[in-house]
Amino acid sequence: MTEKELPSTTSHPADLRQIRRIFDFLRPYRGQVAGALLALIVGAGSMLALGQGLRMVVDRGFVTGTAAELDRALFAMLAIVVVVAVATYARYFLVSWLGERVTADLRRAVFNHLLCLPPGYFELTRTGELVSRLTNDTTMLETVIGSSVSLALRNALMLVGSLIMLAVTNVKLTIFVVLGVPLVVAPILLFGRRVRRYARQSQDRLAEVGAFIDEVLHEVRTVQAYGHEAEDRRNFSTHVEAVLKTAVLRIRQRAGLIAAVILLSFSAVGLILWTGGHDVISGQITPGELSAFIFYAGLAAMAVATISEVYGDLQRAAGATERIMELLHTEPSIRAPQTPLALPMPPIGIVELRGLNFSYPSRRNTPALEHFSLAVRPGEKLALVGPSGAGKTTVFQLLLRFYDPDSGEVLIDGVDLRAADPSEVRRRIALVPQDPVIFAASVRDNIRYGRPDASEEDILKAASAAFALEFIERLPNGLDTDLGERGVKLSGGQRQRIAIARAIVSDRPILLLDEATSALDAESERKVQLALEHLMRGRTTLIIAHRLATVKNADRIAVMEAGRLVGIGRHEELVASNPLYARLAQLQFQQQA
Repeated sequence: MTEKELPSTTSHPADLRQIRRIFDFLRPYRGQVAGALLALIVGAGSMLALGQGLRMVVDRGFVTGTAAELDRALFAMLAIVVVVAVATYARYFLVSWLGERVTADLRRAVFNHLLCLPPGYFELTRTGELVSRLTNDTTMLETVIGSSVSLALRNALMLVGSLIMLAVTNVKLTIFVVLGVPLVVAPILLFGRRVRRYARQSQDRLAEVGAFIDEVLHEVRTVQAYGHEAEDRRNFSTHVEAVLKTAVLRIRQRAGLIAAVILLSFSAVGLILWTGGHDVISGQITPGELSAFIFYAGLAAMAVATISEVYGDLQRAAGATERIMELLHTEPSIRAPQTPLALPMPPIGIVELRGLNFSYPSRRNTPALEHFSLAVRPGEKLALVGPSGAGKTTVFQLLLRFYDPDSGEVLIDGVDLRAADPSEVRRRIALVPQDPVIFAASVRDNIRYGRPDASEEDILKAASAAFALEFIERLPNGLDTDLGERGVKLSGGQRQRIAIARAIVSDRPILLLDEATSALDAESERKVQLALEHLMRGRTTLIIAHRLATVKNADRIAVMEAGRLVGIGRHEELVASNPLYARLAQLQFQQQA
């Protein structure tokens, strides 16, 4: 199954069976689950025993007027209350711990799975939507596992136990209770379906808000540069109002559910109290029996009311579970085969592209590469040249196996990448993009990103070779300086040199350079070019070239247009023989010269 865009809405509401799907995350903690269930049962049983203690207090203490009997009955009730308190503490602690633990495991599982999905998946799915599922939906499950499920089970036991004790205490009055149960259950079923539907819609609207915030804040410079703040405020207000509208519908349904249950439950208790009071006056039952019966009827009413309230949480959790499981069950289209072929050791550095045809998942009708073939010898420096949209970056994407070609083969050292482990393939390649990626971490962590075990000496050598030490030493904490989100504390040229140092310290046999010197001033470019020349020596290098110096230093130049290879050779040859390259040289390269 290939990945697909996650739906923002569903045609049918999730049901409570969805929650069973998180049981796999509870299995490692069977001991804690068993302890919580034991505490729950002991607590519910002790609460039910309080009714009999109340009966003893009324009949043996108040009615008989014997102080000793009253004392014994009260001490018995106190002992039961202590047991209830201890059991409640144990239940609350264990279920709350389980909620936190399972939520942490679930978030880790979802995040780990997201890292396995190829870039094509993220073309079709907004990042804010995924962040919402990873945070908001898992937080909802934390509430359910750590509270709502426990309350539902506890009150279900209380309801069943109360009904049994009611029957033991007085059969006639119990019939009134049983006849009233359908009246209470009916609104739960009626309102519950609506709560579930609106809960799912509410989560979807909230995810849209998260996606909008993520996009605007990440591109805030563009927003402000074009004076788009007012329009974005209006758009955000529209999204927020949509969330509010859906939430109000859900709240109205849930409030109606709770109100209906409370009204019906306590009306039934009033009817029982009226009937039982007349039975006490006529001598058919004792005051203690009526007191116990009212106690159990009250427990039953509270249990039903609590279950009806928790039912709404469970409905919302069912929707959240469905959304999370959609992520966990999304199969990556790029994965290692069951028995991957190992790449040759030591690495050779041969790159071959044979008859490639490829279109991006989001642009299936627009070919990015057509009948494209290219071979790069070990240690060769090959420049890719062509107008925007020619397919140069696509070649890099296929070499890194972010995508698989629709047809044709991509080979490294004679091994088809589809037969190899993608992780092993990527460990052979170092990438320096034109727009360098800097993480919100220290300089040190950014440089050793591709080789976390790199020594301090390796980091310093790489920084020096990339001519980055000159500005690193001026930073407040040197290598330990935090660079902020997306390297906001650095200039464009400084970010580029950090990215080059990262490639140097990775020490990989194949280099992909997307015009790695384009963001540097003339002096820095000269220094970094020397460093790159040293780095490229003995390594296979593919360079997306926009500058004359890069093109002239390449062993060969591949000219691309509309996803096709239209020429290959050296600079002088192509200027004379290839009209496209000659035009590019005239428009771009000669201006730089």
